[in-house]
Amino acid sequence: MDDAVKQAMAKWPNVPHCFGWLGLDARGYWRMRDEAAQRLDQPGDRIAHVALLAFINRNYQSDAAGRWYFQNGPQRVYVNLEATPYIAHFDAEQGFVLHTGQRLDRLDAGWLTERGQLVLRAGACVALLDDRDTARCLPLLQIDGKPASDDALLDWLEQPGAAPPLMLAYCAQQHLLGRLAYDKLANHFGFVARPQPDPPV
Repeated sequence: MDDAVKQAMAKWPNVPHCFGWLGLDARGYWRMRDEAAQRLDQPGDRIAHVALLAFINRNYQSDAAGRWYFQNGPQRVYVNLEATPYIAHFDAEQGFVLHTGQRLDRLDAGWLTERGQLVLRAGACVALLDDRDTARCLPLLQIDGKPASDDALLDWLEQPGAAPPLMLAYCAQQHLLGRLAYDKLANHFGFVARPQPDPPV
């Protein structure tokens, strides 16, 4: 977190939190959701300002309830998540890189959804892979030590328990992939996709 943000929090500790105005889509784009976007339940406009994006990424975190937010000075701006708290991209040279810019140099676990989407966990970080990068990382998916073919992947997705184990080879490690329903991601990992204000005491 930026030092200037910490100072603002200390100076103005009781600023009301903000809900509904900021979103993170499934491709890792931050989106500003004005009143019209909120009313119509639309994703909002992509934020393109480079300095603002860097500021959001540096000050992005979660609270004890699993709600993710951007600490904007003394104010928490809670984030609507289309998918997971982080979105990963895949680059042949760098490997998996989060939308905030950090490289994942290790993984703890991985899953595929029923839609064939790759979900990664590294420590407390949970990330869905940008769907545009799925084809690039297919060589990392292996069955019996060999890259899994398209047919083998379909069999694995459609025949739970019957297909051989599917592994993700990454950073000299093999990770057994599990199955996880897309609509169960928030519950499984304990994050809140659409944060709401605390009820009045």
